[in-house]
Amino acid sequence: MRYLFRPPGTDGAELLTLPWHLPLEEWDPDLLLEVPQRGISRHVVRFVATQGQVFALKEIAETLARHEYALLAEFEEEGLPAVSVLGICVDRPDGQDAILVTRYLEYSMSYRYLFSRPSARQSVDQLMDTLVVLLVRLHLAGIFWGDCSLSNTLFRLDAGALSAHLVDAETAERHPTLSRGQRHYDLDLARERVGAELLDLQAGELLPEGVDPIDVADSLPVRYESLWEEVTREEVFRADEQRYRVAERLRRLNDLGFDVGEVELVTSEEGARLRVETRVSAPGQHRRELFRLTGLEVQENQARRLLNDLRTFRAWLEQKSGQPVSETVAGTRWLAEVYRPVVDAIPPELAGRLAPAEVFHEVLEHRWFLSEQAGRDVGTTAAAQSYLATVLPATPAELTTPSVIATRP
Repeated sequence: MRYLFRPPGTDGAELLTLPWHLPLEEWDPDLLLEVPQRGISRHVVRFVATQGQVFALKEIAETLARHEYALLAEFEEEGLPAVSVLGICVDRPDGQDAILVTRYLEYSMSYRYLFSRPSARQSVDQLMDTLVVLLVRLHLAGIFWGDCSLSNTLFRLDAGALSAHLVDAETAERHPTLSRGQRHYDLDLARERVGAELLDLQAGELLPEGVDPIDVADSLPVRYESLWEEVTREEVFRADEQRYRVAERLRRLNDLGFDVGEVELVTSEEGARLRVETRVSAPGQHRRELFRLTGLEVQENQARRLLNDLRTFRAWLEQKSGQPVSETVAGTRWLAEVYRPVVDAIPPELAGRLAPAEVFHEVLEHRWFLSEQAGRDVGTTAAAQSYLATVLPATPAELTTPSVIATRP
């Protein structure tokens, strides 16, 4: 047998003692971790935990495993929304398939799990819009997915919204750019698969009443074309509008979750023509800003919400001291005096049900709700105490992220 692990190789060192010579279906259950949030897979998939990390092991043909390994490695280096690959095991005894190893995407959920939760707050529209954003991002990067579906996508909460990540790339193809025909063929495949998956949910009585699977699936191309037009279209405007129209377009793209590469502005007597190169390779501006000030790595919407609270805190510090406070000092103090106390107050039995940044976002939402009721600002501390006592316990226990489950006694 041969093993190939991407750096840091130490992440895979503990996995070498696993019984790779056996088919995954025959592995001892004591070696495995049950993941309630997982989706349905056409391949044999098992989960293992070591050193506080959780890994997904998928048994597939060696050619497909090598193809997916290479593509996922590229995606990770470019910052594309996909799971992180660790390695592959090939040349297994008796001609067995290879095993592809990926890192479990923490705090993620399958679409089936999202709908099977009694307290699910996400709508079908949110799910479709999130899937379309993922597909557009991949197409902008020249990736033909070939198997876009809800089953091959993992979803994560991002300040109440959803973000989507590709989890299966065995059929994906990489091109310098995609033609209109390639994009539309990929979209047609997605529409068929999504329709079938929603029909399956309907048969299992998991789909909300009044939702027509075919209508929802048919809306996918419409949603896609609307977003594609928004992020790729050229704009023409008067020369005197140039300054604010360019800034407005760039801000709108950032708000949609896309980064901006080259900006081309051509002026003529008819006006100014703006062409923007939209890209997805780097994290969003709010994520970068929050990381610079606090060292926290969170998702884009979460970062936007946390930055707003940090700026409010900085204004309060300046008002209290009567002098300017640098953003670096404000970031350090906010992390120590506001964010950390909330996260550290999460009871051990509730840890891992939501990502720490998502908990903080919900505490801010709860603070607004309580303040409205009280007619005054109740403060973050009181809001956190109330939220941790009344709201977070209602989050299903099975939503707990696997890495937390794996480290519990």
